[in-house]
Order: sequence, then C-alpha cells, then structure tokens
Amino acid sequence: MLIRTLLLTLMLFLVPSSLLMAAGSEKYEGIEITVNVNQASAEELATLLSGIGMKKAQAIVDYRNEFGDFTHLDELTKVKGIGESILDKNRTRIEL
Repeated sequence: MLIRTLLLTLMLFLVPSSLLMAAGSEKYEGIEITVNVNQASAEELATLLSGIGMKKAQAIVDYRNEFGDFTHLDELTKVKGIGESILDKNRTRIEL
C-alpha cells in the first residue's frame, strides 16, 4: 500500500511538470494558434509567435502604430528584425 501511494504521488508531481516542459520547449509547436498582428499587444506577439521576443514584438507594434494596420503578411518584413525565415515559421499563425 505504501509503495502504491508513493508511486501515485510521484506520478502527480512528475507527469504535469513533464507536460509543461514539453509544451514550452517548442513554443506551441503543433497547436493551431493564430494571432491578429493588427490587434495583439507586444506581450501576446512575443508569447504566441515563434522566434519573436519582446524586442521584435514591440517593433511590430511600433510599426503598426506609425504606419497603420498591416494589409498583407509580407509587409511584416518591413519591420526591423523580421525576415523571411521568421515570417515563414509563423505564416499559419498570423491573421490580419
């Protein structure tokens, strides 16, 4: 009975932490998440887009505030630090 209790206790602590580590390792890889770059905050952009940290996310928001809403995805490459490779990683996640 003691062994069974110990095993259950270990499972309760180890399984959730391993799931959290797996979820954070590839930043939502395999999950269909979309973000509207014309409405999202810098924090949301940094959290939901792959390869986008706070600095690049803030650059997106600053560009949007200066020039208005993005009208097509390729326009994001005009933002400093956003190149084709980052755009390609996130094409399915970005909404306008």
